[in-house]
Amino acid sequence: MAAEEKVEIAVVGAGVVGLATALRLAAEGREVLLIDPNEPGSGASFGNAGTIAEYACMPVGNPAVLRTLPKLLLDPDSPFSLRWPALFQLAPWLVSFVKQSLPAATRANALALAGLLAEALPAWEEMVTEAGLEDLMRRNGCLYLYRRESDFAAGAGGRAMRAGFGIHQEILTPDEVAALEPGLPASGTRGLYFPDSTNVTDPKTVMQRLLGAAIARGASVKQATITRLQAETGAVRLSGPGFGIKAGMVVIAAGAWSRALAAQAGDSVPLETERGYHLEFRTDAPLLTRPVCPVDLGFYMTPMAGRLRVAGTVELGGLAAPPNPRRLALLDRGVRQFFPNLSSSSSEWLGFRPSLPDSRPVIGPSPGNSRVIHAFGHGHLGLTLAPITARLVAELIGGRGHPARLAPFAADRFGR
Repeated sequence: MAAEEKVEIAVVGAGVVGLATALRLAAEGREVLLIDPNEPGSGASFGNAGTIAEYACMPVGNPAVLRTLPKLLLDPDSPFSLRWPALFQLAPWLVSFVKQSLPAATRANALALAGLLAEALPAWEEMVTEAGLEDLMRRNGCLYLYRRESDFAAGAGGRAMRAGFGIHQEILTPDEVAALEPGLPASGTRGLYFPDSTNVTDPKTVMQRLLGAAIARGASVKQATITRLQAETGAVRLSGPGFGIKAGMVVIAAGAWSRALAAQAGDSVPLETERGYHLEFRTDAPLLTRPVCPVDLGFYMTPMAGRLRVAGTVELGGLAAPPNPRRLALLDRGVRQFFPNLSSSSSEWLGFRPSLPDSRPVIGPSPGNSRVIHAFGHGHLGLTLAPITARLVAELIGGRGHPARLAPFAADRFGR
């Protein structure tokens, strides 16, 4: 084995949360090593819908989803599906998901998320300046489309909850939807508009600039796979094929791959994987001016630089299976309901979201070892919550954190 490296802080995982955390810590003068087996920012952080969704406090599990869950799971073309070969593995997670979808749990989960989301845009604005991202951000809002009155009625609880949390939202008439997005076909569709939402025009470039900013402030990067985490007196040892690292502190930000590392730190976290898909279509001119989500289809259509990205839906089923062509076909059929003259897709993608039954991330110290800091499980909100997560991690490491604030996101909230 090569000589063991030593570093003050190792950040395991170079998705958007890991990149933001490395940048924040390096900007505070910390010695930071960012570790990932793949190119930084190449996973779900690259393939997402590009929305900074400060409004998205409603957890995936909620009473509206619970009422239709059997139908959703049995219909292979629904926005929420699972790979049936993985059912045995997923069963404990699904049981917990059902419990977290009950009204009282839903409200508690939404309240916890709303508290984080209230700080998401200010944290992003700070990071935009720090990493030079101004040209990649568009604050044009986000539009939900309700093509069926039943879907609009089912969303009443979510609208009321967001209103109670002070989230800015506007119900639009069909004429107002048409005026906001004239490129959409006329259909008498109602809308829900979130005017404060921001989107990025190229997630890959955002990740590259975050990486560059972190390196410019002294962070280093190692392409490696961590297979073992072992706490020792005064340090944490990380190891993998052919290398070893001894870190004063470790931040686990490995997204969908975080569960095994957390377990080695002594924390049993019910993390599962949502398999996310996207298609992209080249466009000569933008077809939309902001992200648009047809609620019944469960995906976003986001205008990006020279292309339209169609991203979303939920497929539970682990990390190992190949892409499901049926899910990609579902996205293709769905977007053509709005833009039937699109050419064939120019690219397709499968990535993995780290998903917890209550839709809350895990942020905070390991209950068994304060030298291990968790920062994973952000589900659909990794891009949105990355800068505020980074700030919270940096506060913990710098002795400025407030444990009570992070209690809703503790690793042991499901029991040990």
